[in-house]
Amino acid sequence: MLSHLHHVQLAMPAGREDEARGFFVGVLGMTEVEKPPVLAARGGAWFRGGGVEIHLGVEDPFAPARKAHPGLVVTDLDDAARRVATTGQDVTWDTDFPGFRRFYAQDPFGNRLEFLEPVADRPGVS
Repeated sequence: MLSHLHHVQLAMPAGREDEARGFFVGVLGMTEVEKPPVLAARGGAWFRGGGVEIHLGVEDPFAPARKAHPGLVVTDLDDAARRVATTGQDVTWDTDFPGFRRFYAQDPFGNRLEFLEPVADRPGVS
């Protein structure tokens, strides 16, 4: 029935789209996707990279997602951690997911993000 995941929606405060661009484009290397005009009028921003699409929508009052989060698979976890750390965000390493190295961090608005890299010696992973 399902084909694939189209996007993940995260919330952001109004008027902080430039911060979103700085992080999702400047740090994570994603590309901004132009929103349809009717949706662009609401604020927020959409980003795409590596087969992943993240939509940031304005929420008022704003509350960051502290538990719910996207799990983003990366090709170089150490590089991703360095890039995120340059923003002043904490990088919290975790070893509780067998077959993956991973860390947690936050976007500029406090939304939780998980970054994962498969461990090379995991069966079926090259």
